[in-house]
Amino acid sequence: MIRFDQVSYSYHQTPVLNNITLHENEPVISAIWGRNGAGKTTLMSLLAGHNRPDDGRIQVMGEDPYNNLAAQKHLCYIQENHPLGRNWTMNDLVRFGQYFHPQWNQEFAERLIDQFELPSKKKIVKFSKGMKTAAQMILGLASYADITILDEPTNGLDAEKRKYFYNALLESYEDHPRLFLISTHHIEEIQPLCESLIVLHRGDVMYHQQMEEIRERGVLLTGLISDVDLVTKGEKIIESAQLGSTKKVMIDASYSREWKDIAQAHGLSIEKATLQDYLVNLTRKHEEVKG
Repeated sequence: MIRFDQVSYSYHQTPVLNNITLHENEPVISAIWGRNGAGKTTLMSLLAGHNRPDDGRIQVMGEDPYNNLAAQKHLCYIQENHPLGRNWTMNDLVRFGQYFHPQWNQEFAERLIDQFELPSKKKIVKFSKGMKTAAQMILGLASYADITILDEPTNGLDAEKRKYFYNALLESYEDHPRLFLISTHHIEEIQPLCESLIVLHRGDVMYHQQMEEIRERGVLLTGLISDVDLVTKGEKIIESAQLGSTKKVMIDASYSREWKDIAQAHGLSIEKATLQDYLVNLTRKHEEVKG
């Protein structure tokens, strides 16, 4: 469905993406995570055909997306602050959505407009932040585009509206399976819906693997310093803190029955790290090693 083969891109002579290779061949919901400046927005804009890579090759459904209508008919890219016409209403948004997206689902769009309680005739520029976000997400979800790219899709939505979005995302995907690429800082909320995770770090694809595998990574162990040091000898420690005679570490390992048994045998408490904390510490540790 999409391919990046040895793609590099620089902005004002500053490297942003460094010879990356990334393939997604099946319809999946995939999360994109990375710290600020990791290259997420650049990757998405290149895939959407907004820019041309300096080196390498990008393909969308077998087509080069840059300046290519044959590729664009398969794409819908909703940016965090998506540019919409200043005089557009929701009626205009769904009308233009039908023009630009051949597989547009009008009934679904209208149902979401009602669910998010968006006025159909009020100008979108006068919407609140949350209402604008909802309008953008309706455009993305109802597009039914083969490659649907959503950048920070829940920014500005309250907890109830975020739940609406997640339910609508799953409904849309089940009704018309396609590739969703979702860039988000709310990885804990989105991860139950995702089948794969792409981790970008300093312009490189650090990880691209099944979500069920990476969500189990990150083991927190707490206990006496000597006991923690004993059981973690030879393990990759990605976070460590001490208070008096007590030590707490995060190791880059899967939370498993084996580690629970080890912890119990040595009088240590054990917890599963959140995915967000694991990824933050993993990328920080990677920086320290490279530095």
